Amino acid sequence: MTAFVVGALALILVAVVFIVWPFRRRRAGADPSQQQLNAAIYRDQMAEIERDRVIGALDQADFEQAQAELQRRLIEDSPEPAAVGAAPERAGFALPIALGAFLPLAAIALYLALGNPTALNPPPRPASPHGDQFSQQDVERMVAGLAAKLEGEPENYRGWAMLARSYKQMGRYPEAARAYARTGPMLETSADLLVDYADALAVAENGFTPPVLALIDRALKLDPAQPQGLWLRGTAAFENRRYDLAIADWQALLKLFPAGSEEAQVITANIAEARSLAASKTNQP
Repeated sequence: MTAFVVGALALILVAVVFIVWPFRRRRAGADPSQQQLNAAIYRDQMAEIERDRVIGALDQADFEQAQAELQRRLIEDSPEPAAVGAAPERAGFALPIALGAFLPLAAIALYLALGNPTALNPPPRPASPHGDQFSQQDVERMVAGLAAKLEGEPENYRGWAMLARSYKQMGRYPEAARAYARTGPMLETSADLLVDYADALAVAENGFTPPVLALIDRALKLDPAQPQGLWLRGTAAFENRRYDLAIADWQALLKLFPAGSEEAQVITANIAEARSLAASKTNQP
């Protein structure tokens, strides 16, 4: 609210300045005062009777009388010194002062009538009992609801894939593997889904069992450059001491990452270890 009020006051001030400034400029460049006009007329008339005296139209006595008369009129027509400065100043400032006071009051009254003052201080949003993020209990409740829903929709293969990934994300690998198994025809066309299934099943069965390896092989037949599939098959070969197969899969995987990247460094180190172990195995009697 403070920022709004400050901004509104600044805009009103700018508007007032734009309105009052022309009046100030008009006073600065105004016409001569009445006293100045009287003095100019007096000078012209004095010059005129001076010319009449020079050409003989007025004698000296008439000239002095006319001169005295002009001086008397100049004094009578001249305003008091205080009035010369005060009256025009008051008259010149009256209108801009009135406008300057009226504009802010009119703007405030108009906003109160047509605007929404309560929006400047909106009520605080009720705090969520779980904060801005879902709690673990919220996630588990939603996943349980999805699982219950899918029991009545066995052919909702996308739903089963979503449930499988959710279980895997939660670390519930046996349930994830069972959900992946129910994704039906999607397993026949998705290398990524097959690899996810194989990964969950490998954790659930605590190793690279034949069903896990079969899933990985199926995935790499669909996509020979599937990164996770190459990594898993290479790891399975490494654990079985089939270092040549591990090196082949990891070299294919290495080509998929930029040189010098963190992934490339890890893969390069694994290849070096596999080569070292392969050399040791070959040198054994």
